[in-house]
Amino acid sequence: MHNWDWDDLRLILAVAEHESFAAAARHLNVNHTTVLRRVNTFEHSHGLRIFNRLATGYTLTDAGAELLRTAEIMRGAVSDLSLRLEGRDLKLEGTLRITTCDTIMGSILPEILEKFSTLHAKIVVELSTGNYVTDLSQRQADVAIRTGDNPMESLIGRHLADVRFALYACDEISRLIDGNNPLTFNKWISPDLTFSQMAVTKWIQSTIPASSIILKANSLISLRQAAIAGMGIVPLPRYLGDNTPGLTRLSSDALDQFTTGLWILTHRDLRHTARVREFISFVSDELRRLSF
Repeated sequence: MHNWDWDDLRLILAVAEHESFAAAARHLNVNHTTVLRRVNTFEHSHGLRIFNRLATGYTLTDAGAELLRTAEIMRGAVSDLSLRLEGRDLKLEGTLRITTCDTIMGSILPEILEKFSTLHAKIVVELSTGNYVTDLSQRQADVAIRTGDNPMESLIGRHLADVRFALYACDEISRLIDGNNPLTFNKWISPDLTFSQMAVTKWIQSTIPASSIILKANSLISLRQAAIAGMGIVPLPRYLGDNTPGLTRLSSDALDQFTTGLWILTHRDLRHTARVREFISFVSDELRRLSF
């Protein structure tokens, strides 16, 4: 076992997890015949049969299952080692993987990223967006900029602000309401069940008649665009609504009770990496200057 190659084990892991050589090859971005050849060579060299070749796919033998458990431990060790070594990187260059939600990227973050890139041209930002928190402990990103109240305990970061919410509508609807209670208006657009745990969504469900809700969506950006088009009143984070031309914040204290935290987070092992530390410091300063 002393001469086992981690690359071989990584390949076997892929076959086991994807249950076919072709799928494993696509995942690893290698040729299908390369996967087949290396598995056959590994089995022959070590006198093991790792996979049962079935018409429905590939399953692990008992020896293969034991090998897989060891390979998974090794994968975790390799990943941890890689992260610790990255954490000692003192150069302000290289790739920096950022994850955030579409509302932040659709409003306040692009200008901040532009300033950061101007200052640090050798740092290449790779950005991913979505409505769910990316688990940094799974190495899917280096830094997360997210809203929420309870960040994972395995992460470290900074609470930057308490995000407030408000009601918004296009200029035409705003003039139509002018001085009246927005809650009496009969056209609303709302987050769908994707945001069922969000306090604002629960408030709409309990306050606005179902007959008044004419659109639901799984994206606050989509709701914003529908509001710009004049479809109805929408609740939005103030950093998004206030920075959207064509929308007016309505006079109402209905959502004043609802806030959520804005956080910038990283993995503990990356906190000393120069590009991570510099990005967190820069973005924190920029975001704290804004009104939420």
